[in-house]
Amino acid sequence: MQSAPAFKSQIGAIVAVMKRAQRTALGEHPITSQMIQIIALAAASLLACGGAFGQANSSAGKAAPPAAQSLPQDRHEGLSVSVDPYTDMARAKDRFGKANPVPLGILPVEVFLHNETAQPIRVNVSTIQLEVHFQSGKHQDIDWVAVQEVANEVAHPGGPSAPQARRFPIGVPSGVDKKADKLAEILKPLSLDADVIPPTATIHGFLFFDLNHDLSLAEGASLYVPDVTTIPSSKPLMFFEVPLGNK
Repeated sequence: MQSAPAFKSQIGAIVAVMKRAQRTALGEHPITSQMIQIIALAAASLLACGGAFGQANSSAGKAAPPAAQSLPQDRHEGLSVSVDPYTDMARAKDRFGKANPVPLGILPVEVFLHNETAQPIRVNVSTIQLEVHFQSGKHQDIDWVAVQEVANEVAHPGGPSAPQARRFPIGVPSGVDKKADKLAEILKPLSLDADVIPPTATIHGFLFFDLNHDLSLAEGASLYVPDVTTIPSSKPLMFFEVPLGNK
């Protein structure tokens, strides 16, 4: 979108051209001063509309996407962290298809990171954890599971199959698991694999947490995001903690 000064310069150039055309016109109906005034007035109206449109667009990035606004979130210092846990079997099946990890007790949590500032923000995704709280008052911090490990669990829910000796030395190299790799191809595009949030932008994706077949623990769990810094100053932000359930 053009800036207001550039737009005004173009209007001035148009009016100047029209004036020169008036002075040099040889036709039967030269351009009149009244016509120039009409053109200038129309251009000014376009400028006003363009300015209002630009203001509307510049404010659009200030709020998180509607899908994330209705979710549990923690918001401060220009960053909002929202979470959407997939505890419903049917919903998870629709989203992940054959790669659905929920029946194995692995909880997918979609994380939305919205940057409201004019500077990039870096989130150290590797340190994000799920804080699970038990009725006894104890709690446990769980690291998220890598996509390939999730795919392996889904591909072999009973554990890895015993290796088979090959009759010939030529063929597929040992250690290759085509079934798990195909499932990983489904999960990777959905996972949270970026750590820098551009100004006034949102990134989102799934992290997977192994709850040992007890998805009821999600109701009392919280997503913990400890390492967040601004770019390029590397100024640390306070940690973020978002409850997955309705506390």
